[in-house]
Order: sequence, then structure tokens, then C-alpha cells
Amino acid sequence: MATAVPAASLRAPSSSPAAAARRLGAGAPSLRKRHCAVAPVAAACGPAPPRQLDNEEAACSGRRRVLVAGAAAFLSRPNPAAFAAEAKKGFLPVVDKKAGYSFLYPFGWEEVAVQGQDKVYKDVIEPLESVSVNSIPTSKEDIRDLGPPDKVAEALIKKVLAPPTQKTKLIEAKENDVDGRAYYTFEFTAQAPNYTRHALGAIVIANGKFYTLTTGANERRWEKMKDRLHTVVDSFKIENRI
Repeated sequence: MATAVPAASLRAPSSSPAAAARRLGAGAPSLRKRHCAVAPVAAACGPAPPRQLDNEEAACSGRRRVLVAGAAAFLSRPNPAAFAAEAKKGFLPVVDKKAGYSFLYPFGWEEVAVQGQDKVYKDVIEPLESVSVNSIPTSKEDIRDLGPPDKVAEALIKKVLAPPTQKTKLIEAKENDVDGRAYYTFEFTAQAPNYTRHALGAIVIANGKFYTLTTGANERRWEKMKDRLHTVVDSFKIENRI
């Protein structure tokens, strides 16, 4: 006699959408997984997004831009090699293209306005330590047209560079040739009731002008300052104006 099988056991197993999806997921690779695996490769092959700089990197980048800009500005100057050659440690340059002259002055001196002078730089602590440049029109073409160095220097000191009340003494005066142009340089002292100034000067004629540069210091500081003051005088140069 045959055994009866319940009708429920002969029905096909339940196949809900959720169960079907679970079975599909167990037997086949997931499309979502495939998509996620491809994404990193595409990102690596494509253009990388801009990277955020941290504070240190941003600061370095900024410093590099400043250095590059500074170098470009220096190289844009006319003849930067010649300009650098004129520089000297402990001194700063003055270049007046309009007036046609240049010179060096010690670092730390400050520019001050003095009536009747083109340029004046001085030490704010030691007021007798200074350099000044002046120029006046002249019909002469060469400093030698005015006479020998000692005569010209002595007249200039007594009439222009020192007050009539001060006792002056010319120590030395000589002629120097710089780039084919004659300069007179001289050394002198000017004695006042309460101090003595020891000074150097340079004079030259060019561009229809008589140029005078004078620099000096208190006599008590002469030995300390004389090398720097000689550097100032020796740096004085006149350029032909076009």
C-alpha cells in the first residue's frame, strides 16, 4: 500500500524576491563590488584633485615666490654686476641719476635735510660724523682750471666749508684721476671753541657743475673713523649726463 505524501511537501519552495536576491548574491559576483573595484583605478588614471598644502608647505611656497620676485627685480636693474661690485660691507650706496653722482656712506647713518645741500647723511649719536654733497653751476670744464689742489682746497675750506670763526688747517691736498676725469681730494681740520672736526673732501667739475663732497668726524674719534671716511671719499663718482 502506497504511503501518502502530504501535498505541502510537493509544492515548490518559496521564492520571494528577497530570497532570490540572496541566492544570486551567493553564487555570482556582486555588480556593486565590481563597480567599487574599478573606481580606484579610474581615479588613479584621471587627473588628481588639488592637494591641500599644510601651513609649513604654504609658508615655504610663499618664501620661494618672494625670493624669485626679488631675484627678478635685482636682475632687471641695469648692469647688476657693476652695481654689486660697488657695494661694500658696512656701507650703503647713494645713486642720484638726475644729478649724476654716486657715493657710499656708513651703515647706520640717516639722511637729513639741510638747506643748501643736495644730500646729507649723518650719525644721529655723533653729529660731527656726516657726509654731504653739494653742486653749483660753473662755466669751467675741469677742476684744474681753478688752480693747483692745495690752493683750491684752502680757498674752499676758508670760504665755504668752515665758518669764519673756526681756525682751519689744510693737512694734505692732491689730484686723482678717475676714469679720465680729474678730482681734487684733501684733508683738513676745523677748530671750534669746544671741538675740532677732522674732515676729508673731494671736488670735481663735470656736467657744467662744481661738485663738492665732504665727510668728517670729531677729532677724538678720527683714528676710529678715518678708514671709513676715506672709503666714503674714494667712492665718490661722477657720471656724464646725457
